[in-house]
Amino acid sequence: MERLKFIAVLFFGIIFQQFGYAQKVKEPINYTIENCVNEFNLAKAKKTNVGYQYWFGDKNFTEENTLKMSIVEPGKSTHAPHRHPEEEFFYILEGKASFYLDGKTKTVGPNTSLYCPPNSEHGISNAGTTDLKYLVIKKDLR
Repeated sequence: MERLKFIAVLFFGIIFQQFGYAQKVKEPINYTIENCVNEFNLAKAKKTNVGYQYWFGDKNFTEENTLKMSIVEPGKSTHAPHRHPEEEFFYILEGKASFYLDGKTKTVGPNTSLYCPPNSEHGISNAGTTDLKYLVIKKDLR
């Protein structure tokens, strides 16, 4: 009987882990003024197929929100329109963005925020002739 209980616990533990029900334990971070100030550094940016990304605060550092800067070359986009359960904000810093939201598109410039409600189909691409630079603010659903 004990062996059967052990197998059942093991089985359900694996199932819960596979479907994301297991809570991940995050090592505590000692937040200091030095690691809470993040000045852009191109050498630490991640190169992508369409430009690069720079994480000011990623899911390994923050409690629940992330902040990323994306740079996209003219005529390109980071990925096709998509959906996810998290809401998301874009903030245009430089360039011209084509913002797609649930079947409609609008072109915008710097100092414009764009909101993507949860589960909405959305995407952003560079509609200009110079690099598009924008911030992405998103809650991490761990």
